[in-house]
Amino acid sequence: MKTVLVYVVCVSACLAAGALGSLFTRESVETWYPTLRKPAWTPPAWLFGPVWTALYAAMGVAAGRVWTRAEGSRRALALFAVQLALNAGWSWVFFGLRRPGLAFAEIVALILMALATALAFRRHSRLAFALLLPYLAWLIFAAALNFAIWRLNG
Repeated sequence: MKTVLVYVVCVSACLAAGALGSLFTRESVETWYPTLRKPAWTPPAWLFGPVWTALYAAMGVAAGRVWTRAEGSRRALALFAVQLALNAGWSWVFFGLRRPGLAFAEIVALILMALATALAFRRHSRLAFALLLPYLAWLIFAAALNFAIWRLNG
């Protein structure tokens, strides 16, 4: 039962970070974001919610696996917590402050922290590492989109 609780806590924490980020996103997605010039390869708006939900769930499972399977995983979980805070912070910077340039710098820091987390997780669980790979790929894509929007609207 304790293991199940750990997974529930980890997945819930990730979903909560996403919910926190969405508080800064909601208004801007309806008012400011549609006015921005975006590259032709920008995904449709409806895609972001399902993708992030799946990524947050996978991240939570990865964290739960490291927490339950590995002795000495405090450092890895601390890195995870920092990158999760940076994840929520990006929404605040991009959508809340409406600062794409600053948000790009923030997402680069997020990618580096998520990579450090994935590598730390790999020492404890190959599965946890693998579960973070789609997240890293999406972050890199999001950074490219963030950069393009920043440049197009400079």
